[in-house]
Amino acid sequence: QVQLVESGGGLVQPGGSLRLSCAASGSIFVPNVMGWYRQAPGKERELVLTLATGGTTNVADSVKGRFTIFRDYAKPTVYLQMNSLKPEDTAVYYCNADHWGNNYWGKGTLVTVSS
Repeated sequence: QVQLVESGGGLVQPGGSLRLSCAASGSIFVPNVMGWYRQAPGKERELVLTLATGGTTNVADSVKGRFTIFRDYAKPTVYLQMNSLKPEDTAVYYCNADHWGNNYWGKGTLVTVSS
């Protein structure tokens, strides 16, 4: 069973930056795809960014040019670097790992963008 533990959320002012981390444990394999989703109050969970081991990324239009994803395959850990944050980025951010159809979720970390 894979456990995903997120860290790095918090309160940041508009225009600021945050880096989220997600460490995977309990697995003997490196997940094929790791990434991030988010859920804002009253909204459905949505894709933010994912990165496959082959380098393929999926990115939401709303974060293009502002958010970057990268992985440390040795640990394995996935990071989400968020720059130029906006109030509409406020949400609970969930780490996700998918290994050929086996899907895993973290418990989420809250990001609040407010002055």
